Amino acid sequence: LDQLAKALAAVRDSGAEALVFCGDFCAPFTLAALAEGYAGPIHAVFGNNDGDQFLLTRVAAQHEHLTIHGHLAQIELDERKIAMHHYPDVAERLAQSGQYDAVFSGHDHLKYQHRVGACLWANPGEIMGRHGEPSVGVYETETQRFSHIDLESR
Repeated sequence: LDQLAKALAAVRDSGAEALVFCGDFCAPFTLAALAEGYAGPIHAVFGNNDGDQFLLTRVAAQHEHLTIHGHLAQIELDERKIAMHHYPDVAERLAQSGQYDAVFSGHDHLKYQHRVGACLWANPGEIMGRHGEPSVGVYETETQRFSHIDLESR
C-alpha cells in the first residue's frame, strides 16, 4: 500500500486526467485504496492475481469514477483508441490489429514500450517492486509519447 500511495502521487503530480490499471489488484482493499487515492476516471482490467473478483466488483460499484472492464478494456481518451489487457501476448496481438493508438499490458512486471506499426504498446512496470524497480507510466494522448516514472526516487 505504501508503494501504491507513491504511484498515485506520481500519477497525480504528472497531471494525468485518467488512470488505467492493467490488473493484479491482489485484494479488494487495494482496489479501494486505488479508488480513494485518485479522483479522476479510473479504467481497470482484471489480472491473474485478483482473488475475489465478486468482491472487487462490489468495491468498484461504490466508486462512480472507477470502471472494471473485465479482462479487456477498449476505451477512448482524447480521441485516442486505447486497449488494455493484463497479458502481454494478447496485448501484442491487439497492437498488431491496427485498431488502436495505444495498448497497455501488465503481468510480466517489466517496464517497456514498443511501436507496432503506428500503435504504442507499453507496460508501465510494477508498483510493488518485487521483480524490478517500481514504476508507473504516463501516456500523453496529444503527442502519443509514453514515459516511465521511477517510484524509488519518490
